Amino acid sequence: MASFSEKIGYALGDAAAGGITWKVMSIAFPLFFTNIFGLTVADTATLMLIARMFDVVTDPLMGSLADRTQSRWGTYRPWLIFGAVPLGLIFALLLYTPEFGPVGKRIWAYGFYLLMMAVYTAVNVPYGSLLGVMTDDDNEKNQFSSYRMVGAYAMGFVTLLAFPYLLKMVSNGTGDIADQQHQYAVLGAGLGALAALGTLACGLLTKERLKPIRAEKFTFKPFVDLFKNKPWIYLTLIGICSNFFNGFRYAVAGYLMLYCLGGDVTVSGLIISYTVFMTFGEVTCMIFGGLSPAFTKWVGSKKKAFIWSAIICAVTSVAFFFIPMDPAYIWVMIAVVILTSIGIGLYSPLLWSMYADVADYATEKNGTSSTGLIFSSGTMSQKFGSAISGALVALLLGVAGFISGTDANGQTVVTIAPEDMDSVKNMVWCLFSLFPAAIAVLMLLLVKLYPLKK
Repeated sequence: MASFSEKIGYALGDAAAGGITWKVMSIAFPLFFTNIFGLTVADTATLMLIARMFDVVTDPLMGSLADRTQSRWGTYRPWLIFGAVPLGLIFALLLYTPEFGPVGKRIWAYGFYLLMMAVYTAVNVPYGSLLGVMTDDDNEKNQFSSYRMVGAYAMGFVTLLAFPYLLKMVSNGTGDIADQQHQYAVLGAGLGALAALGTLACGLLTKERLKPIRAEKFTFKPFVDLFKNKPWIYLTLIGICSNFFNGFRYAVAGYLMLYCLGGDVTVSGLIISYTVFMTFGEVTCMIFGGLSPAFTKWVGSKKKAFIWSAIICAVTSVAFFFIPMDPAYIWVMIAVVILTSIGIGLYSPLLWSMYADVADYATEKNGTSSTGLIFSSGTMSQKFGSAISGALVALLLGVAGFISGTDANGQTVVTIAPEDMDSVKNMVWCLFSLFPAAIAVLMLLLVKLYPLKK
């Protein structure tokens, strides 16, 4: 029986990875790269696409490598213990803007973004795989998965809510591009340190009780077996869709506040920036992530719970499209974001628990453990979905008339022609509502075809 402290320790792992590093990368990076760092929309989109192709290779290889690791700290925990510091350091460097020209900035962004993806993979794939060796009890797996999601959303809530106030705290008061670059660099260092501590704590506080059934030598058979595993195929597609859904919303939120609503909205002293706007969803996800196991028992299965969650996400996303594009309706927008987040909160823990089910199915069918390899597809779909959606956001904004880049003096430049402003606004609004709605419908269809009945 796992202790409460171990469940908290496991939650700290996703609080660090999902609640800090990935949350900032998902919501702040598109706007940061185009409006502050100084990449063009084409460079931003290409960067994310290249990183995703990189992950398609590294994630499964990392899963297979993690499955074969043997050390005094266990199979998966050493990757968290020794990967904690590199994760925090590279994250901090990625939010630093060097005083380079266009080519130098491009090299810096591409180099550190790829490094960030590599170290995130080296930490997060083993982290997810831990769930398969900490317990063999299905209810306890659901509990660990729920703690994980609550940890991620709770830290995401704190990170996003505090973000504009922390930026203001470290500002020199000018508010120009140089000041904004300084603000993000300081926050990157602080948040990177927190992410490193959370990851390290997770590695030290958790226990591996089950021994993976290892293959005697490395072969490509586990990779071949994946594509014969029907539940894995459907769940991977579902995972990609779930991260497409979140990715569109988070990647475009900054542009929505800046261009559709004219910047931060202040209500009774509360600064509603794009991070605070999404914070309301984070706290909702945290609450309903905790309620997900009870909801699953109530409806009868993980599959049924996921279906209802997808329906909620689709309906509320369509509803957002019909809200007037006016700051006066900010609380209506927030209310719909909260309703959408009920669906997200309910399905997020289910996804990782279902990966554990698929891993158990594969072990029973093939005779050897491929837990790390199967969980690596979860992190791969997370990064693939978020980054492709981020790349599409950048490309579609460029098509609508948004232009960004760095001039010959190394200064960030952003321009939108007056005749293109309405086109950009409408594109942003659709990217936050109708695009995610379509993805939610696709996710619903895939869940219906998912073959495991648990």
